[in-house]
Amino acid sequence: MPKVLISDNLSDQAAEIFRNRGIEVDVKTGLKPDELKAIIAGYDGLAVRSATKVTADVLAVAERLKVVGRAGIGVDNVDIPTATARGVVVMNTPFGNAITTAEHAIALMFALARQIPQADASTQAGKWEKTRFMGVELTGKVLGLIGCGNIGSIVADRARGLRMRVLAYDPYLSEARATELGVRKVELAELFAEADVITLHTPLTDATRGVIDAAAIATMKPGVRIINCARGGLVVEDDLRAALDSGQVAGAAFDVFVTEPAKENVLFGHPNVVCTPHLGASTSEAQEKVALQIAEQMSDYLLTGAVSNAVNVPSVSAEEAPILRPYMKLAELLGSFCGQLVDGPVEAVSLEFEGHAAKLNAEPIKAAALAGLLRPQVDSVNMVNAPSMAHQRGIEVSVTRHDREPDYQTLVRMSVRSAGRTRVLVGTLIGGTKPRLVEVQGIAVEADFGRHTLYVRNYDKPGFIGALGTALGNHGVNIATFHLGRRDVGSEAIALVEVDQAIDGALLAEVQGLPHVVRVNALSF
Repeated sequence: MPKVLISDNLSDQAAEIFRNRGIEVDVKTGLKPDELKAIIAGYDGLAVRSATKVTADVLAVAERLKVVGRAGIGVDNVDIPTATARGVVVMNTPFGNAITTAEHAIALMFALARQIPQADASTQAGKWEKTRFMGVELTGKVLGLIGCGNIGSIVADRARGLRMRVLAYDPYLSEARATELGVRKVELAELFAEADVITLHTPLTDATRGVIDAAAIATMKPGVRIINCARGGLVVEDDLRAALDSGQVAGAAFDVFVTEPAKENVLFGHPNVVCTPHLGASTSEAQEKVALQIAEQMSDYLLTGAVSNAVNVPSVSAEEAPILRPYMKLAELLGSFCGQLVDGPVEAVSLEFEGHAAKLNAEPIKAAALAGLLRPQVDSVNMVNAPSMAHQRGIEVSVTRHDREPDYQTLVRMSVRSAGRTRVLVGTLIGGTKPRLVEVQGIAVEADFGRHTLYVRNYDKPGFIGALGTALGNHGVNIATFHLGRRDVGSEAIALVEVDQAIDGALLAEVQGLPHVVRVNALSF
């Protein structure tokens, strides 16, 4: 039975979902790093919010860990490269708190425009400074969105309802989608020059870090207002403070900071700054939603292999999982076969899909094939980390779909180039579920992937089969199945012999010494 640890405060219903799905769950919140490291080895899944830091040190001792689920969108607290290298799926819930975060950005925009927090403090202090707090209308103003994905698009919709004009900078936003949202897609320079209010809704990456700095602020409209409910680090805080002091920026509203918890910050104390303690996702509806969503996603993965909203592995829906699973197994076996034959570093891998296979989600199948290929040379490789390992090794990977009719209902062809030679294997599924090898190096040969298999390349000459059988018998090795194929009479041939036990070096040497043998390998599946 899989076992999950919930280490941050999630809805009680999340634990119930795990239990109802047949997964054992422990709830232990407030763990110190050393306390988490001391117990994480006993769990298959870890469900967190933002408090738990899933560091390389934690992952190093998480021997059973298969999945980390973040109830929320940001995964800054998870070491994704290390998780990927260790084969751990990292999931988030990108849609569960989108509305809540978007509404918080709109709320901060109103608070900034009408100086509501400052006016509230003054009024409750009995000052009644009615003329001091002169706000601005939002109607007719230009809102600049940096990032127009799940959250940014909701902000755009709300802003248009306020009769604001909306500009959007997002490299991934298509013109068609911009038209659908009623926004104008622009480059960053144009957004800076025209926007009265700028709000950020983009992840923190090397490309977006410090996207608003002193140089950017200098190109903005005097009196611009800046809102950040996305990630600390998108704005250079020292540069913003200087612009607030000079009046170039009329006001700023921040929910996120470079260092959190933000007990002190250069922005604090400025009369034209509104701050909240990372409340973007903090509504009861959102917290309930993301907690239940991550529990369902993690349960699906641990029980069925379905992958939803993963940040480091291709997604596989619950509906796709049972269909893809036998194809992934076939691809892994083809990869393993090639991986046990290659004589040097792999240079390129090509996967071709025909028949039913051509209509499927190819990414998980590709990942499984790479895992099988690399496993003979690399420890602890699986479909999560195999693509990144292949990339690190400079392996070129390509996928091709064919609409031609194959000899079988479905076919997967894998070609692997290594040391100047290309090996080609073709496999199919029998009965839709059972992997079967149907071709090796252009030679038709139907065989199962036996646990212990002797692979022999030889020339098709009389007496070879008898000599091979005698050699196996002399070593006390029993033959389970025997599959043969040849290119032409008397030319190159292949024998795949499944046996009942592991094949030792002495037997391999004897078979290699038989007349007409070109190559022999002991394969294990």
